[in-house]
Amino acid sequence: MNDFLNKKRNLLYLLVALLCMFPIATPALALFCGILMSLMGLKDERLSGLTSIMLQSSIVLMGFSMNLETVARVSSNAFWLTACSVFFTLSVGLLLGRLFGLDKKTAMLISSGTAICGGSAIAAVAPVIKAKSNQISFALVVVFTLNAVALIIFPKIGSILGMDQKSFGYWAAIAIHDTSSVVGAGAAYGKEALDVATTVKLSRALWIIPLTLVMSVFHRDKSNSASNRVKIPWFIFLYVAAIVFSYFTTQWQDSYTHVGWLGRRGLVRSLFFVGLNITVKDAKDAGFKSFALGILLWIAVSVVSYLGVSASGL
Repeated sequence: MNDFLNKKRNLLYLLVALLCMFPIATPALALFCGILMSLMGLKDERLSGLTSIMLQSSIVLMGFSMNLETVARVSSNAFWLTACSVFFTLSVGLLLGRLFGLDKKTAMLISSGTAICGGSAIAAVAPVIKAKSNQISFALVVVFTLNAVALIIFPKIGSILGMDQKSFGYWAAIAIHDTSSVVGAGAAYGKEALDVATTVKLSRALWIIPLTLVMSVFHRDKSNSASNRVKIPWFIFLYVAAIVFSYFTTQWQDSYTHVGWLGRRGLVRSLFFVGLNITVKDAKDAGFKSFALGILLWIAVSVVSYLGVSASGL
């Protein structure tokens, strides 16, 4: 009986994943379908690792359709704004964590995830500060839940504020935690917003490296185990390599356009599987203080980053 149900569930996964390759499936709709199936008890724990691979592969494929000169200009324009936002988020997050009486490691994980790139930053920082499993799960649930909300409401807020696609791309890349939600919100707003958001977000994600190196200095021990190694997001370097490769092989540009399309639709499919990992139980277990810290920090970053984008004329 279980085998029969598993086959039915897998068939449903396949059908939704195929529908995600069509224009009718928006990023928000794909995420909602995943959350709905999770709430119906159709979640498969084995998909959690596959989801990350699909997301990273989609981003690398999108790199082939990006223009190197545009990427360099966008990244340099946003460097100081990104640097300031990372420092601001970490500082305010640790301060709020202390005011709420939240344990320091959980506050650091939530702050790192908000400041840089959501789950990837949490996964990189956790072994460095020797975080416990419950601290990691609390931080992931908070960031993950707010990511789902951001994907839906940010395009609406951008429209209400009358933001053009470029400005929205900068804002989404700095104010939203995880890469999947940043590119999902960008895709919902428009192609230019998607390109800008993806580029700035991935350059922001590189701050994982200096952050974890600095933390490793303050949390050193003599252990050399695998759990203490810093997890570097190598897919970002593959994304950059794809951009550079396509720039110097312009004779295949038509093919790169199609590859980029596969990446964008693959992103929508990835968001469906992201939704499958969200559960009500996990949200309840995270606790009020963790969510309060995540929400207040997110609002602060959103407002400050919007003001920064507006003031800088990006």
